[in-house]
Amino acid sequence: MKLSMFKFNLPKELLAEYPAKNREDSRLMVVERATGKILHKKFKDILSYFDEGDVMMLNDTKVFPARMYGNKEKTGAKIEVFLLRELNTESRLWDVLVDPARKIRIGNKLYFGENNDALVAEVIDNTTSRGRTLRFLYDGSYEEFRKILYDLGETPLPKYIKRKAEESDIERYQTVFAKNEGAVAAPTAGLHFSRELLKKLEIKGVQFAPLTLHVGLGTFRTVEVEDLTKHKMESEEVLIGSDTCKMVNSAKEKKRKVCAVGTTVMRAVESSVSTTGQLNPYVGWTNKFIFPPYDFNVANCMITNFHMPESTLLMMTAAFGGYDLVMKAYKEAIKEKYRFYSYGDAMLII
Repeated sequence: MKLSMFKFNLPKELLAEYPAKNREDSRLMVVERATGKILHKKFKDILSYFDEGDVMMLNDTKVFPARMYGNKEKTGAKIEVFLLRELNTESRLWDVLVDPARKIRIGNKLYFGENNDALVAEVIDNTTSRGRTLRFLYDGSYEEFRKILYDLGETPLPKYIKRKAEESDIERYQTVFAKNEGAVAAPTAGLHFSRELLKKLEIKGVQFAPLTLHVGLGTFRTVEVEDLTKHKMESEEVLIGSDTCKMVNSAKEKKRKVCAVGTTVMRAVESSVSTTGQLNPYVGWTNKFIFPPYDFNVANCMITNFHMPESTLLMMTAAFGGYDLVMKAYKEAIKEKYRFYSYGDAMLII
């Protein structure tokens, strides 16, 4: 498969700047693999596609306010710092991206807060052209330190959203079942579920199997090679517990629906599967890149948003739904003015 096969023209006005007023009021395109049918629904209609004993695998990662603004010592130049991952809690060490990065060197100090007095960080390493390792110089307790990060940070909306993050984004760029903090981007397929919809599914007998994949910035990374076999994914942290595995494996045995809610869930489970197709508990990292052709081992249906041209997320969707059918569905989505990307509409592939 070649990168250029995933190219399409996406009108700018179809990029969703804001979410639907109510979570489950997003539109839902249903793609039937067996018949090739494409149906147009509302997300709340998902209820009619699931029955007692079916399992939905949910990513319970929680987005933290990863985008911070500070100033460089001496010059006072404004700097955006994007927190990627905590390396050491005791030493307050973090991997970050800085922008502009050109003049941020080892030994530089960065100041945060209204009067530059809330927090200070020192650059202790260069990791990539924009990547740095920072040590935050803070003597208080770890809880106090995290609270300051929270107060200074901003919801890390994807760069395609040109507006500033607003108060409402704190709630809406987070799934209602988010629990384990560590993501710098939301697992967006889960954003369509309201508490009420989850309750209705539960009453129907649908089971929820939680797992965690901490979404990293690599999820937005562009593919720069035409030959997809040469693309390398960035690693993301995964936690899959034994209860989730039992639930999923039992549903598979009984030939029930096992639905991956989002590409992050699909990556996680496909990274921890036995040769016999059993889901295994896992704590570790994955850099798995799924593109057509690929044989899926765990899920037999999938919920996902509408993705960017040439993105790894579109490639995985095409691997699951079938390249021709998914590209046809995308053509129809553009014609029918579906909203794309993180705050956009959803697709159910069955």
